[in-house]
Amino acid sequence: MQFAKRMEHFGEGVFSELLALKQKKEAQGMQVIDLSVGTPNIPPVEAIRRVLAESALDPTQYIYAISDTEALQQAVAQWYSRRYQVKLDPNTQVCSLLGSQEGLTHIALSIADPGDTVLVPDPCYPAFSCGPMLAGAKLCWMPLKKENNYLIDFDAIPEADAKAAKLMVVSYPNNPTTALAPDWFYEKLIAFAKKYDIIVLHDNAYSELVFDGVHCGSFLRFPGAADVGVEFNSLSKTYGMAGARVGFCVGNAQIVKMLKTLKSNLDYGMFLPVQKAAAAAITGDQSCVERTRAAYEKRRDVLCSAFEALGWHFAKPAATMFVWAEIPAKYGEDDTRFALELADKAGVLVTPGSAFGPSGKGHVRMALVQDEEALRQAADRMRKTDIFA
Repeated sequence: MQFAKRMEHFGEGVFSELLALKQKKEAQGMQVIDLSVGTPNIPPVEAIRRVLAESALDPTQYIYAISDTEALQQAVAQWYSRRYQVKLDPNTQVCSLLGSQEGLTHIALSIADPGDTVLVPDPCYPAFSCGPMLAGAKLCWMPLKKENNYLIDFDAIPEADAKAAKLMVVSYPNNPTTALAPDWFYEKLIAFAKKYDIIVLHDNAYSELVFDGVHCGSFLRFPGAADVGVEFNSLSKTYGMAGARVGFCVGNAQIVKMLKTLKSNLDYGMFLPVQKAAAAAITGDQSCVERTRAAYEKRRDVLCSAFEALGWHFAKPAATMFVWAEIPAKYGEDDTRFALELADKAGVLVTPGSAFGPSGKGHVRMALVQDEEALRQAADRMRKTDIFA
């Protein structure tokens, strides 16, 4: 059998090794504390679950959705107006996604041809690069450096790459570095995109998971943003609907139209009960959002305090459901070795930073997806090893 050359870009690598170690530890009777995958363990509130459950019992809801319902499109427009002070035309500026990852993959197919240049942050959520690679595009990495507060340095992007680029992916609050972007950054981003005629995709999945009383908005609230790009948003973390796969692409009508056209040839729309639950989530009582934010902030504080006591020093994240940490100096930049030893000796799983791009070397990402007691237990296990000696 012969398979597509593009599959050479998609390997399992260290994740297979981590999974094998996890299975080995569990076979030995150890409960593994998994901080590697950002799978939220805070479920949707009962009101959202009830809408989904009641709708799912209706036998008429099992037809093809084909497209977004008018009710869902209106709900998204109302949500963006209320939460982000952004006005959207529900008919032309809103497209649902079967989860942000599906959208991140497919939107590249609607913009980039084989050989085209796409600007991608480094490190980044892997889907940011996977989509362009599937489209056959050339990736141009934009390093996110600690000394620049993990912000894209537009002046450091080679002129030739800027002129060649058709699409650039941006995401703040940032996964995995957890950085926030100030207003001036977005103003510079829009000016850069207009100068070089580049489409901007801004991923805003973590806008509600911002801590210490800080407020985060939308890329689209800045003048000119809708002229150059779209924003992705997600109900996975904010409302706990990760398994239901709900995301949205909003903004520039031409970009949204092209994505809708592509998706009409790839899927038959979002399950109607999920559409109803999504609308209920973003238009209903929003007190659950604050409770979710508070839960992640408390977990952040517990993890950072407990790991700091081990002698593992890293910056406390300002946002997201992740912690981005430099590994102990004795490991150099070998984040894979560190992650494997942590799994083997302590039964604690983290994701090597190199999985997020070349600049991720020497770091790990930890997801705040365990309760506070499990986080304290992870620190206690790590204390009993020689990892931090």
